[in-house]
Amino acid sequence: MNSLFATEPIQLQLPDANIVYYPSFFESKIAGTLYQDLLHTIPWQQDAIKVYGKVHAQPRLTALFGNDGKPYSYSNISMQPHPWTLLLQKIKYQIESVVETQFTTVLLNYYRDGKDSNGWHADDEKELGKNPIIASLSLGSERLFQLKHNTNLNLKQNILLENGSLLLMKGTTQHFWKHQIPKSTKITGGRINLTFRIIQ
Repeated sequence: MNSLFATEPIQLQLPDANIVYYPSFFESKIAGTLYQDLLHTIPWQQDAIKVYGKVHAQPRLTALFGNDGKPYSYSNISMQPHPWTLLLQKIKYQIESVVETQFTTVLLNYYRDGKDSNGWHADDEKELGKNPIIASLSLGSERLFQLKHNTNLNLKQNILLENGSLLLMKGTTQHFWKHQIPKSTKITGGRINLTFRIIQ
């Protein structure tokens, strides 16, 4: 499995953030194979979330894999990790060799089509540490990734996450910025997103 860079990594010029985008971390053919393998082998689940006092089915499917049985909690959801599969370990090692960080956990999201989404949030949970490093691999249909600054309402950024791309967020990014994957009526295909992180 080779990570082949079709273009050079792009450092986003945003204040209070350290974000790097790798447009073609995996070439298209490899990314397509990974998508199909993960789609059919991951034990996907759909949790319930409470929004403004009402309980809804989360608008995407998820799965958690990680070291030492350490759980991960967000939005009042507590997930227990599955042990690493060989495929997920291979993907993890490829990413770690480039970003020079060893991750303990991966949270996978499966967006079945454009109706699935992920609302505004920051990956700032306590167990991720003070300045968390998040490496986000996208497989399948392209989706828009939106960023907005917490205090400067004029600071916004849109990134089209391509099939096989990697987005790396680190430093103070989660303190000052929120991000989301909005719904889209134009998207009919699925997308699998692997977000590698360190549970402390």
